[in-house]
Amino acid sequence: MSAASPFRRRLRLAFAVVLAAWIGSAAWQAGKPLPDGLALAGPLRPATNIRFLADRTYLDLHGVRRSEQAIFDEAFALIAQARQLIVVDMFLFNAFTGADGPAYRPLSSQLADVLIRRQREVPALRIVVVTDPVNTVYGGLRAPQLDALEAAGVHVAITDLRRLRASNPLWSGLWHLCCAALGNDPDGGWLANPFGPGHVSLRSYLALLNFRANHRKTLVVDEGAGWTALVTSANPHDGSSAHGNVALRFGGAAALDLLHSERPLLEQAGLALPLPAVPPADPIDATSTQVQVLTERRIRDALLASLTTAARGDRIDIAVFYFAHRGLVRAALAAHRRGVALRVLLDPNRDAFGREKNGIPNRQVAAELHAAGVPVRWCDTHGEQCHAKLLLHTRGDGRGELILGSANYTRRNLDDYNLETDVRLLGDAGEPALQHAAAYFEDSWTNAAGHRVSLPYAAFADDSTWRRLLYRFGEATGLSTF
Repeated sequence: MSAASPFRRRLRLAFAVVLAAWIGSAAWQAGKPLPDGLALAGPLRPATNIRFLADRTYLDLHGVRRSEQAIFDEAFALIAQARQLIVVDMFLFNAFTGADGPAYRPLSSQLADVLIRRQREVPALRIVVVTDPVNTVYGGLRAPQLDALEAAGVHVAITDLRRLRASNPLWSGLWHLCCAALGNDPDGGWLANPFGPGHVSLRSYLALLNFRANHRKTLVVDEGAGWTALVTSANPHDGSSAHGNVALRFGGAAALDLLHSERPLLEQAGLALPLPAVPPADPIDATSTQVQVLTERRIRDALLASLTTAARGDRIDIAVFYFAHRGLVRAALAAHRRGVALRVLLDPNRDAFGREKNGIPNRQVAAELHAAGVPVRWCDTHGEQCHAKLLLHTRGDGRGELILGSANYTRRNLDDYNLETDVRLLGDAGEPALQHAAAYFEDSWTNAAGHRVSLPYAAFADDSTWRRLLYRFGEATGLSTF
């Protein structure tokens, strides 16, 4: 027994050292400083050529599934006329479709083809594609579209997610100690690819469990003598091609703000591009139409400000894929209690690339909103997702505010863990883009023209205490996929 005591003491000491290192690493990864240039709130800018765009999937009067798509058609047209610079930042850029499902549009190859074609037509054109390592399953697979782009002379920048904060610190604290430096091998996989065909290594799964991402979805191009931008919730991803999505196209200085918001990611990839200068933010008429670029937590701040300043006589319409952020839930409930006309259209969190999910977190938040008297409806999905992220605030004085982009309403998307980009549009409620956004929501809410887009709350009502606890635990700890 005495001989074993020193061994047990050494074992306890080793365990204490490992535990302390794990706790310290987790704390650092959860709270480390963000890279410079993130969490941007650009100035309010006058804008030109503003257009609201939407992709819709619905059942027609005969029960036939229909898709109407506009977002990537617009993106392809913008790319096809550029002559100086194209910067694309897209989260999902691959042909993975998951389990068998309906016919998909090959968005990933279409985007790659139009970029390659334009590069060949205008050899002096600089094209940069920024994307997330999920497209290579964190280094465990080759990405044919990205390889083809690089072969054609397009710069491809895979975001280094290790520089971001950990939304799942319990795992990331350990991963950064044991596995982050091991890299990966695109040719050595033996485990099934979780997203599609092929095999990946164990290291891909270990990286996946960090649950963080460059989740942005943006495009900036030169157009004539100026610059034009597109901010969207849509991915050039085959498996997402039937999803419902929204976008805002705009020109002017705000497009340059968006371009410069990509600078930290370009510099991280070693691309020292000479970007055009951003003009100073001159005072503008507060009654004019204005656009503002927002990234990371600044999106949360704008959403909260819209909800907290809403008053009786205002209307707020929300359509979002994930609604879980406790601060936003509380602000929405408070706005409803103040007499704001609030409506919430949610994805039922049922469909995920041919697999069925359990409804967390939307059904749990919907139950909370419904119990308080907030009108809630569900998107009537059939394999696709209601993937929009939109808040439309129409004030009693006739002014309107639209916030849309990549960010879901979750802790991971809004509290400086993911990279995200939204755009905020302010103007008279008669501004065409605001009117089109209002019509998009109204048509979805009322199933206009016989297009079955949404269902009443009862269709997916869920009062399960167990699933409500799972949602609250996942949102608080980061141990979740939303």
